Amino acid sequence: MGAAGPLRAPGLLLPPLLLLLLLPGSTPTGRPAPPAARAPPPRLVLALLARNAQHSLPHCLGALERMDFPAASTALWCVTDHNSDNTTAMLQEWLAAVGQDYHSVQWRAEEEPSSYPDELGPKHWSDLRYENLMRLKQEALTFAREQRADYILFVDTDSILTNNQTLKFLMAQNKSVVAPMLDSQTYYSNFWCGITPQGYYRRTADYFPTKNRQRVGCFAVPMVYATFLIDLRKEETSQLAFYPPHPNYTWSFDDIIVFAYSCQAAGVEVHVCNQQRFGYINVPVKAHQTLEDEHINFVHLTLEAMGELEFQVGEEFAGDVPLPQTGACPCGTPAALTLNSSTIKVLGIDLLPGYYDPFSGRTLTKGEVGCFLSHYSIWKEIVARGLERAVVFEDDVRFEVSFPARLRRLMEELEQAQRDWDLIYLGRKQVNAEDEVPVEGVRNLVVASYSYWTLAYAISQRGARKLLAAEPLSKMLPVDEFLPIMYDKHPNEDYKRHFAPRDLLVYSAHPLLVYPTHYAGDTNWLSDTETSTIWDDDSKKTGWNGSQKTLKDARGGVGHSLRSAARDEL
Repeated sequence: MGAAGPLRAPGLLLPPLLLLLLLPGSTPTGRPAPPAARAPPPRLVLALLARNAQHSLPHCLGALERMDFPAASTALWCVTDHNSDNTTAMLQEWLAAVGQDYHSVQWRAEEEPSSYPDELGPKHWSDLRYENLMRLKQEALTFAREQRADYILFVDTDSILTNNQTLKFLMAQNKSVVAPMLDSQTYYSNFWCGITPQGYYRRTADYFPTKNRQRVGCFAVPMVYATFLIDLRKEETSQLAFYPPHPNYTWSFDDIIVFAYSCQAAGVEVHVCNQQRFGYINVPVKAHQTLEDEHINFVHLTLEAMGELEFQVGEEFAGDVPLPQTGACPCGTPAALTLNSSTIKVLGIDLLPGYYDPFSGRTLTKGEVGCFLSHYSIWKEIVARGLERAVVFEDDVRFEVSFPARLRRLMEELEQAQRDWDLIYLGRKQVNAEDEVPVEGVRNLVVASYSYWTLAYAISQRGARKLLAAEPLSKMLPVDEFLPIMYDKHPNEDYKRHFAPRDLLVYSAHPLLVYPTHYAGDTNWLSDTETSTIWDDDSKKTGWNGSQKTLKDARGGVGHSLRSAARDEL
């Protein structure tokens, strides 16, 4: 990539007085001036390092292709090594298909060996692995400097940039080192807000407000990683390095911390920006886990990212999330959206006497009726098919890390403890969390108290029979209000007297395994239950006016238990 020389205009010797009399947009002869030459786009090196990444490459590379930045001004620097999967072949196929669109391609593959001598498994970060990664990143940085590039963008293959304006946004910030904040399924992200004198993660009061976007902007932080941009035009970045570590470096032998120290030693400020949703990052698995564990995590991440980016997902991804017995998705179906007053009457639906939404004061909406009917039809199918148990999901959920394994373990422990159960919340909004007690003999399970939402739950054959026996269609209220009535935890005594017995045996996963993709007020939030017409009046529309049900709760709406390991709290 050659350096572009400065544009030089022909010299014009004009008397000072004449310069003052020239009209804007005119030449000395009075003719309109030719349009100014448009400045060429910045020169970029995109550095991509991949290892055992066949599960994430299609999504990562597809997002990079969709980036709104000219490929002709971008040089690709790609390296892959120590693979035990199909990463190299996939990268070669991609480069063969798109490489000619880019300014240049620097590519190297090292297929042997498939692991490092001191590596305990493919997800174990040994010293030799760290050293090799640092050398490769330094090689990419040196390549960009030799090419006189203006910027270098490092991208990890477990990142998905769903916002195609990310590059232009980062460049416009005019920062030496800047990262787009990436979302994940947990508290994990791609930055630290604090670092100890020994180079370890330090929890600060700024991290969660930044991660949850309760404070918005570009903030100076001690460390960013995974996906970040370096402005090579700035003199201060000329001293930055990944390898060898700074002569005074005594911190952990870790590429991201080595680079953070290099920035600190060079006096370079590092920033993370969260003004927009830029993309997602996979939560790393533990050193003892497998590539399959990482693949499962990434499947969950892509499900969440699909809300903001259209993926071309191949058949190989179908059914990648194994579920115990049967899964179903009740709400948001066409049937829930085409109800009218006459249809509702034919179905024998009537409102529970005295029911009003506790926050807006309105009665039931058609969206709430449709959602209830969807759940109701699933309960009927469970009974009709004689299913011992099933898992029910609504259509706007995201899964916690290792969801299938955690759900399977929960069900196994319930069986070993010989605990009866009718329904287990997997995703909900806790109303009185302090009232809930752990279930003896079963980890990560509590006795459910009053709850909102029916995001996801496991239900037994007996539980479905109990719900149907209550004959709820003739005294309907929202399904998330009906369930607490049936396990006798609803605070409204008037509502409860219409249903007997109220002996549904209900527990909840803790921490929860499923969360909403969006909360009320979030960008792209949409609710066909909160915003539709009144259940018995096709002309009377409702609008969301602040129902606390759909708001993220004051604790951040997540309910995760914090883990102590530094990287888990990124």
